Parts: sequence; structure tokens; C-alpha cells
Amino acid sequence: MSPLAVRVAPMAAPPLVPTAEPNEAARIADFTRTASFETTRPSDADLAALMAAAAPGAAIYISALPGRPPQEQIAIARRLRARGFEPVPHLAARNFASAMELDEYLAQMVDEAGVRRLLVIGGDRDEPAGHFHHAIEVIESGLPQSRGIREIGIAGYPEGHPRVAPVEIARALAAKIEAAAATGLGVHIVTQFAFAPEPIVTFITRLRDIGIEQPVRIGVAGPASVATLLRFAAICGVAASARALARNAGLAKHLFGATAPDAIIRALAATRGGLGDVAPHFFTFGGLGATARWAAAVAAGRAALDRSGGFRVEGP
Repeated sequence: MSPLAVRVAPMAAPPLVPTAEPNEAARIADFTRTASFETTRPSDADLAALMAAAAPGAAIYISALPGRPPQEQIAIARRLRARGFEPVPHLAARNFASAMELDEYLAQMVDEAGVRRLLVIGGDRDEPAGHFHHAIEVIESGLPQSRGIREIGIAGYPEGHPRVAPVEIARALAAKIEAAAATGLGVHIVTQFAFAPEPIVTFITRLRDIGIEQPVRIGVAGPASVATLLRFAAICGVAASARALARNAGLAKHLFGATAPDAIIRALAATRGGLGDVAPHFFTFGGLGATARWAAAVAAGRAALDRSGGFRVEGP
């Protein structure tokens, strides 16, 4: 099916609040085992915790911070690859002053860290460092493909973007998928995090309704304090689900002194069959190690379901 082909009958969004079923805990564990993680500047302790908890070969996405040198991100990618993980760097188009600088960055990522996948984004700089303004310009340049990149991630926004109109977001998503297909790149979508399943399910259902079948990595905030989550929510523009989090903070489960995303993982695991190829993608605001340990416990089947629609993690 063409990425933009429209189905005759729209898919109805699956129910979001599951009732306990005999195999539900197993579905939660299976869903969590497919997780990827996002980090910024992991310490040696973070990486040691990751090695102790995460599955070998797990995809670890590396944020691109405005003002930080590319060499820092390349070094992180090397460390992750050396420890048996797959580094997936964010490539922020606006951070590069020239095509030559971008090409050198790609060459080092591929040659030194074995990078084969990137998350290509526009970036958060108000003023671009060079002539790259948007992710699609990097895709259309052919530079990632020429250096051996086989697949890219592109950003999805279940609750919209704080600075871009929804219609423009939809057009840009479709254009990036078409540009990648035209240049031989595989594509997956990585969504902004949310604290409630409803906007995520609505977003993915809408994608499937218009024929976009690419895999989706669903952004979920890992264990962190409520204050930390609300702060990042304000920065990233996920106001609607942040309000839901604030209303329900008193009902949240706690692990390592943090709020855990058990309810959203349970709801998404229950709806997974109706959403196509989806997997959780953990933003590690409370720390890479804490998130990896929590996800590993859930993946190991240590989730005890509760009546509030979430679960608690049992055992050491």
C-alpha cells in the first residue's frame, strides 16, 4: 500500500482501559521487551546499569543538544556500541554549518560506532548554524544514504507541536516518508512522550487510516518524580497529558521514589494488536539506569496487575 493511500473504512480506536485477562501480564511483558531508550549524556554508572538490565542489542537513542559539540555525541555512540547496544543518534539538521560538516559527522558515526540508524529532526536552535533548516533537507541531501545509513526515524507528535500547526506537522510527516522511500531509506516514527494513552492511540489510528504503516516507537516517560515530569512536559509542549498527570499524581505508583508509567504501558499493551507495529520508547528523565531496571523487571514478568488500570513491580 502506498504511504498515502486512504482506506475505505476508517479503523476504530481500540478500547483503552483493559479488563484483567489471564494472559494480560504476559502481553505487558512481551510489549516491554521490545523497548528502546533515550539518553542524553550517560555516565559510566548509567551505562553499567544499562548493561545489567537492558537486553543486548537494545536500541539506545542519543539526544542532540544545541550548543554541544558533535564529537560528544559520537563518543557516546562509541561507548554504547562497545557495550553491545545499538546507538541511534538524533541528527538535528539545524546544528550543522555545512554539508561537509554533516558528512564528516556521518562518516565518524558509521565508521567508529557502527551506526546504521538515525533519528532525523529539525532541532531546537532558533537560528540554524547553516543552510539546513528542516529534517527533510537532510533526507533529500542523500548524505546519510551515501555513508551507509539504512533507516531513519522521524518525529511524531500525538499532542501536536508547540510551534507548528497540526496540518503542517501532518504534511511534513508524509513528505519525509516519501522522501526517504524515494532515496532507499527505511523509516520508523518516534513519538513525543505523553502521560495518557488516548492521544497516542488516536494519533497512531489516524496514521493507519491514511495508509501510513511504518513502525511506531511510542514515547513514554520512564520512572521520574512528578515535578521532573511536569517540567519536561512544559518544555516539550505536552500540556494536555501533563494536566492528566497532575490530576492523578496522588494515584501514581512509585518505584525508586519515582512515578512509574505502569498504567500507560498496560493500556498500550492491551491495544497493541490494533495499532500495527508498535513498541515503547522510554524517555529517561529520572535516569537511564532507573528506567532500564524498571523496564527489565516488567519484561521479566514481575508486573502484578491492580484494579486501577496499572500494575506494581514485584520482587527484587
